[in-house]
Amino acid sequence: MCNYIVPMLTKIVPIGNSRGIRIPKALLDDCDFGEEADLQAKYGALILRPVGVPRAGWAASFKEMAAAKDDFLVHEDASTGTQFDDEEWTW
Repeated sequence: MCNYIVPMLTKIVPIGNSRGIRIPKALLDDCDFGEEADLQAKYGALILRPVGVPRAGWAASFKEMAAAKDDFLVHEDASTGTQFDDEEWTW
């Protein structure tokens, strides 16, 4: 992820009925942009951020937990259903 400022002058160009800017591929790659971006307007500036991957890093964390034998249920005796599930539901 890029953590530095790259000053750059760019043109605003027509794109259909809208307008846009061209962002160099190297800059997009350096800042880990994929196919989508988070765009915000704040205090007169546009803020463009890469969209994070949901649950990124979870698989590695679960492997570490399993290796440390820290992957057990905390509340093993807790009911997982409702009263309806426990008493009335039939298959």
